[in-house]
Amino acid sequence: MRRFLAGTPALVGTAMMGGILLVAGCSSGGSSSSSAAGGTSTATGAASAPVTVRLGYLANITHAPALIAVKNGYFTKELGSAGTVKTSTFTSGTQETTAILAGQLDAAYVGPNPAINAWQKSNGTAIKIVSGVATGGASIVVKPTVSSAAQLKGQSLASPSLGNTQDVAVRYWLKQQGLTTSATGGGDVSIKPTSPNSAAVLEFKSGQIAGASEPSPYDVEMVQDGGKVLLSEPGVTTVLMVTQSFLNAHPAVVADLLKANLDALNYIKSNPAQAQADANDELAAYTGKPLSSKVIGPAFKEITFTDDPDASSLTQDAQQATSVGLLTSVNLNGIFDLTPLNSILTAADQPTVNAG
Repeated sequence: MRRFLAGTPALVGTAMMGGILLVAGCSSGGSSSSSAAGGTSTATGAASAPVTVRLGYLANITHAPALIAVKNGYFTKELGSAGTVKTSTFTSGTQETTAILAGQLDAAYVGPNPAINAWQKSNGTAIKIVSGVATGGASIVVKPTVSSAAQLKGQSLASPSLGNTQDVAVRYWLKQQGLTTSATGGGDVSIKPTSPNSAAVLEFKSGQIAGASEPSPYDVEMVQDGGKVLLSEPGVTTVLMVTQSFLNAHPAVVADLLKANLDALNYIKSNPAQAQADANDELAAYTGKPLSSKVIGPAFKEITFTDDPDASSLTQDAQQATSVGLLTSVNLNGIFDLTPLNSILTAADQPTVNAG
């Protein structure tokens, strides 16, 4: 099911956010500023002491609800006196997984494959996916002269990082077309993990690569630089995951994070033009330059922003990663905990979501 939380648009709060870059660089460069103090997510002293939530996300349009929640102060509004959110931006979801497993994040907006990797590497003990965020909004874009996969043999394509959602998607699609890839850049088509995403756009524009598998807005930028979409990648693009330890210790705070995410989803539906502007403003805080109007509109248009995590799509992502040798077989039973989200939706008299 692809839908939004209906109802009265969320009130815009005061702007807050951002934090320390855990990883050098981000999807669009720069860092955000935060009103949160301290660096620990576990409250000390009284049980009601404010909690600092360490939240990661990418400066991509596929993570627009996070950008909008930051810009419009939804995290501040929903957490209230319960705590504050300290954000970190990352180049890729693969790096977010590393941070989650290293105990440096409590929650993250992330692609499905990095979430699956965190689940597998921890034997199902590290994370839970608690909400959907976005589906669609990623494409394989190639030179205009390329009309089939066969023409990519011997060429190079970029992806955000080894094992991330777009990386798995392009490798699997090439395999379906009879072309091989390898984790080290070998095979019929060389896949080059390229960071930040904007570097892949520049390499494509200069002719260094034949194309790339990229999320929005970078796929849109490549099209506007003369590229053509060879494949629009279907399925879930972004989910919200939290660590199991944080969920167990602070369920009410996780519920507040979910409410802020729903505020942003509702705002995108109710005020699409302003939502685009707000997300673009937040992106500009990282890059120093907003996206052009010819990019931001198409970037939003190719994405469905939804709280439904599209569980069947996640299963397909895991199967595809296994098929291309980037993941060993994994049992995803238990990766979702949608109870907090569904409690909020039920209270709002909205349809609930399910884990497949």
